[in-house]
Amino acid sequence: MRVLVADDERLLADTVAEGLRRFSMAVDVCYDGDGALERIGVNRYDVAVLDRDMPGATGDEVCRSLAGSDAGTRVLLLTAAAGIRDRVAGLGLGADDYLTKPFAFAELVARVQALGRRSTPAVPPVLERHGVVLDVAAHTATRDGRPLGLSPKEFAVLHVLLRAGGRVVSTEDLLEQAWDEFADPFTNAVRVTVMTLRKKLGQPSVLHTVPRAGYRIGEPA
Repeated sequence: MRVLVADDERLLADTVAEGLRRFSMAVDVCYDGDGALERIGVNRYDVAVLDRDMPGATGDEVCRSLAGSDAGTRVLLLTAAAGIRDRVAGLGLGADDYLTKPFAFAELVARVQALGRRSTPAVPPVLERHGVVLDVAAHTATRDGRPLGLSPKEFAVLHVLLRAGGRVVSTEDLLEQAWDEFADPFTNAVRVTVMTLRKKLGQPSVLHTVPRAGYRIGEPA
């Protein structure tokens, strides 16, 4: 899942981003509305977490822009404005959810995960293929009942591959969906992560390399 966090409270934005990364989300961060508009013009996000009151373009304007696009990005407004009128107005802008500050981080994670499942196309909370089961909400992965003990990045890559339903996923698509905007397109991070993930999945192999195309989860070799 790729997430944009935009909040002019830098410490809060960075803390939220770091916490979401622990749940294997690829998170980009900015501290004003103009930066958010710039990023959504370049990247495709599953979820955007937006403060309503930011310098430059407001969170309301960013939300309105996303709601009027065909990006399929779900919007969570994260704000200190807690009144009923504020919540009604925020949802009226096209936001999918609204969470007031202060908040419990566990609730924020649950809401972002729920919104991610409603992205386009919709993704079920539990993905299963050839004995590999990934539970996004519980952040667990098993094969034939055996816990896999994945790192956050391995979990994210497996999530993307299972979401593809057996289709080939290119290295570029894995970088786009499982890494943040600072990922080096010439890095071997994808190859290394796939290699360690394949080892943890064990034998017979279900993670296959398709030469000059990418990777897929398929029938055991």
